Amino acid sequence: MVLPTDHPLVSEKIRGSKIVQALCGIRQDVPPIWLMRQAGRSLPEYRKIREGISMLDSCLRPELACEITLQPVRRHGVDAAVFFSDIVIPLKLAGVDVSIVTDVGPVLPSPIRSRKEFERLQILDPEDLKPITQAVALVVNELGEIPLLGFGGAPFTLASYLIEGHPSKTIPSCRSMMKNDPQLWADILNWCARTTSSFLRAQVEAGASAIQLFDSWAGRLSRQEYITFAAPHSKTVMDLISDLPVARIHFGVGTKSILREMSAVGATVMGIDSETSLSEASQILGNSVPLQGNIDPKLLLGDWDGLKRATDQAISEGKSAPSHILNLGHGVLPDTNPDMITKLVSYVHGLEA
Repeated sequence: MVLPTDHPLVSEKIRGSKIVQALCGIRQDVPPIWLMRQAGRSLPEYRKIREGISMLDSCLRPELACEITLQPVRRHGVDAAVFFSDIVIPLKLAGVDVSIVTDVGPVLPSPIRSRKEFERLQILDPEDLKPITQAVALVVNELGEIPLLGFGGAPFTLASYLIEGHPSKTIPSCRSMMKNDPQLWADILNWCARTTSSFLRAQVEAGASAIQLFDSWAGRLSRQEYITFAAPHSKTVMDLISDLPVARIHFGVGTKSILREMSAVGATVMGIDSETSLSEASQILGNSVPLQGNIDPKLLLGDWDGLKRATDQAISEGKSAPSHILNLGHGVLPDTNPDMITKLVSYVHGLEA
């Protein structure tokens, strides 16, 4: 696909930005920085603007989603914005009854566990994605020279919510289906793959300059389980958006044993969690894949000296990869002091002097 002439990546300023260059494997003297979940729960301005509005409703109000996306850019000066949304938004837009319950996560009162239930799932219509494309367009217009990153949920993680009906560490219903009805499992994950790929495509076509595919719960699978039951469907997502000329970041938690397989589905950049060192991850990937990560989010709750040491270590170890984008090893925790994030970003930018 050739991007339209008004797409940010067509602009020399965006194409030449530190983060877009790093995502393309071009090493920067100091890694650019953004943080997963930088938009949202740690910011008082976010909590104020969302008073009385549910999480998913806030994602589907374009002006509100735009403002929330921009808040951490203004406050912290990060090198990229990440679109404020949720990985279950495309499920909701496709007609699935889903809500976000505080301190629980996505909850679906009617899980999909049979062929009959699966056949009731709707195909996501491009018209349904208008709240997303409108919000992205608003954000891009405000960001100017700062790139916007889009994101979506990998099929396995989406299916774990769709089948279990809620977050689950042991995913018993998923495991039962993998064993007893692998065809239904494959059909559900294929539906998830096509749904999330439409969500990602909409963000890029509206102006996002890169995407991140979150397989948050892939680390719950053994290597062989991942290869058999998850990787083919993540590959479908990457294949369906492979015509889009943007970087494709792939991230999961507890995924050290499957990093090579996660990369092979079509990722161009690998996000690394805090449990795996960047130097170790780079070695696993043959020192040939750009990396993103991987400061422990809990360090943002502690003292500055500990956070600074971890930042310096991540920057040092990131040099083992072709290029490095500094980030956390998971999302910003709700109790994080925003001033600590601002100090972290300022410190990293100060290394450029």
